[in-house]
Amino acid sequence: MLKTLALLLLLIPGVCLAQIKITGKVINTADQKPIANASVFLNNAIVGDKTADDGTFTLSNVKPGQYTFIVTAIGFETHSVTLMAGAANIVLADISLAPKTIMLQEVNIRPDPNRQRNYADFKRLFLGTSDNAALCKILNPDVVDVDFDTKTMILSATSNDDFIEVENKALGYLIKYKLSKFSYDAKGFFYYEGLSVFQEMKGSKSQQRKWVKQRQAAYLGSSMHFLRSVISSQTDKEGFQVLRLVRKPNPDYKEGRLGNNNYKYIQSLYTKPPLGPPDFAHPTDQPGLFAIGFTDCLYIIYTKKREETDLSVYHPLEIPNHPVTILAFDEPYAFFDNNGIIANPHSIVFEGDWGKSRIAELLPVDYGPAVTK
Repeated sequence: MLKTLALLLLLIPGVCLAQIKITGKVINTADQKPIANASVFLNNAIVGDKTADDGTFTLSNVKPGQYTFIVTAIGFETHSVTLMAGAANIVLADISLAPKTIMLQEVNIRPDPNRQRNYADFKRLFLGTSDNAALCKILNPDVVDVDFDTKTMILSATSNDDFIEVENKALGYLIKYKLSKFSYDAKGFFYYEGLSVFQEMKGSKSQQRKWVKQRQAAYLGSSMHFLRSVISSQTDKEGFQVLRLVRKPNPDYKEGRLGNNNYKYIQSLYTKPPLGPPDFAHPTDQPGLFAIGFTDCLYIIYTKKREETDLSVYHPLEIPNHPVTILAFDEPYAFFDNNGIIANPHSIVFEGDWGKSRIAELLPVDYGPAVTK
């Protein structure tokens, strides 16, 4: 059941609290023997470990909050469960991994003549085209299986049950990302999902200061920043202006036709009254999970940054040159946790500023911005 938003105050992460440990053991379901060298981590966080020879592991320095706990090992099914970290250490019961059932099929091995072009398209879409992306490098491109279907005009990719290693010298992270789904179609619709773990890079004191500054810049105005400000009912204070955008199909729209007047939608932006969290966000009956939804689209302006007008997103002349994101809902609600991470990303479409944010701007869920006075 949806409750009142007033109960959400002060739930935002980032407060200096004691950090905890998560310990446990990973075993094989088939013979109950320990599994060594399994990857154990909190998804999209700076917390990860490998199991020892006896299958045991310890995750240290876990900040309070809700996480998706992941265990993966080659040849086994992935284990995933939601954990809520509080003030006490967590000791997990033995985790049993089931061996994967592999169906062998005849495969014709031959070089893909379009591999280089398809991979270049994948890398551009996956990393992005920002200044940060220019400082990112995929260290193991061979794990990426990329394909372009000429009939559907869809570019797809996975990482072959392995982790793509991305060195982000802009933000100072080594990101290991197991890509389970990636698609880009002829209409420009882009979607990807997977599991990830972050590792902070080592650098000089000046590099560390630069990375702190760059991470803060990536955070401010991001979807994580916005959703955390929704939870604390501080969208205005944090620099977000939320407006109602009404869209109606344009009966004269012709797909594929070029022209300034060939718009897919007839759009009307209502600047008054502005919207607040109670208009579009609600807690749920599941602790730590919140819902965001709206009958029309949400038009989100981040007023603490300036940029040139993004011509790819609807931007009336009366709106100043700030980053703009349009949230369009494919389902009644998108659900997000108290770290500001959307649990069902297929339910919502980002257009504009957040839609351009890629791996190069990705921050760990346990990221806490610097406190400004």
